[in-house]
Amino acid sequence: MRYGFIGCGNMGGAVARAVCRGAGAGQVVLANRTAAKPEALAKELGCTAAGNEAAADCDFVFLGVKPQMMAGVLAELAPRLAARTDPFVLVSMAAGLSMQRLRQMAGGEYPIIRMMPNTPVAVGAGMIQYCSLGVPADRLEAWRQAMAPAGRLDEVAEGQMDAASCVSGCGPAWAYQFIEALADGGVAAGLPRAKAQEYAAQMLLGSARMVLESGRHPGELKDAVCSPGGSTIQGVRVLEERAFRGAVTDAVLAAYEKTVEMGKG
Repeated sequence: MRYGFIGCGNMGGAVARAVCRGAGAGQVVLANRTAAKPEALAKELGCTAAGNEAAADCDFVFLGVKPQMMAGVLAELAPRLAARTDPFVLVSMAAGLSMQRLRQMAGGEYPIIRMMPNTPVAVGAGMIQYCSLGVPADRLEAWRQAMAPAGRLDEVAEGQMDAASCVSGCGPAWAYQFIEALADGGVAAGLPRAKAQEYAAQMLLGSARMVLESGRHPGELKDAVCSPGGSTIQGVRVLEERAFRGAVTDAVLAAYEKTVEMGKG
């Protein structure tokens, strides 16, 4: 199987890294609007840089472009896709665009995988939701195996994709804000910046593993840290006073509304 990437930005490049590990760099072809980016990444990863011919002969064609650019990119690729006589699968990473709409843009009833990765796929710790339309079982399994080094994969109904993308796709930005804020607090309390950041990041990593591996409710795990009359519960009190949980929930809903809007544009 050959895996072609149209678009090598932050997300496309991160997924390409994972696929190079899962399928072998020799099976990966990179393309981008400007040639310098895929050439540099291909040199680093040991794969091949090419033009849009990646859409002409690869078994999986990853569309790593922004939603607002997708129509133009697919219009350009459409003649190459229509000329193909061999089976292939389009793989979209664009938020908000349904598989049926992608088919319309591409000009054919092509098999499609719609995936929503996040940037931690670059270090093998991503969360990737996906759904598919018209993809044979063996092709879907090949794609899953190639994507395995990226992190966790979860198949969901397409109607849940936008909500999923706003939790795990957008979430890293808010997690980074939280880590930065924790580190700022540590610096304010007297820690060196580098140590405060390390402590905050490792704490978040370990806490996430506790949720995933213990199966316990986050509220229960939170309560286990809060000793009666202790320091932690005072911090919890301040966060509750300042609507921490409500603000995070509102951030997800704001992102969801924007994602739905992009899907209509």
